[in-house]
Amino acid sequence: MFGKSKAKAKKAAPGEDGEMALVEHLGELRSRLIKCVAAIIVGAILVYIVNKPLFEFLSEPYCDIRPVDACSFIVTNPLGEFNTVLTLAGYGGLILAIPVIFYQLARFVMPGLYPKEKKMLIPFVLVSIILLLAGITLGFVFLPRALDVLTSFGPEGLFDAQFTPNEYLSFLIKMLLAFGLAFEFPLILVFLQMIGILNTKTLKKNRRIAIVAVVILAAFVTPTGDPFTLMILAVPMYFFYEIAILIGGRLSKSDYDDA
Repeated sequence: MFGKSKAKAKKAAPGEDGEMALVEHLGELRSRLIKCVAAIIVGAILVYIVNKPLFEFLSEPYCDIRPVDACSFIVTNPLGEFNTVLTLAGYGGLILAIPVIFYQLARFVMPGLYPKEKKMLIPFVLVSIILLLAGITLGFVFLPRALDVLTSFGPEGLFDAQFTPNEYLSFLIKMLLAFGLAFEFPLILVFLQMIGILNTKTLKKNRRIAIVAVVILAAFVTPTGDPFTLMILAVPMYFFYEIAILIGGRLSKSDYDDA
């Protein structure tokens, strides 16, 4: 009887180990999430400290479409300025924490990857951060032109393009995120080729369809909707499409050769 109970205990052990493994993974996930939240909070505090010069810098595109010595925002409620500072700190903290968030995500998924995949993970994370920041930078560079186009539809002299700070920040964030996320497009294509969902030959054969798809995607993610901004976003995206074919094809071929 005693021996049987021991055998039963031994059979139950794998289940217990599985439960422990699940608990350990959940514990690690919680630890990674806490670090990400802490990074966002630290970033938000740093942005809050320099919120005045930072907002002055971010408002330069708005000032470009305003008359000389008339660069001011409309505040329609007593909490307007306070809400603007909090909004700026929140978005700024999130952007500053992006490298930490990507790093924590990579560290969490790394144990479950094969050695070749582990070697590719860190370069993928670094490239994704670089592309995101490049897209955000390009979006900010062309923001004055987008504002100028959007505020020139009405009869001249009848409209005064003056915004609330929250409206401007909301538009600014949408514009920058649209460009930043669009610049992740080639990385997604390379990844889909590497895991076999997309075929490099198929991408080469469907270049005309890709052009139409890129224009539609650019029109969808661009908050302004004007042709100029759409072109500024669509041209780099198609260029990235060709780069993704080149890189994805080489990586897929090297994996096939190694196999």
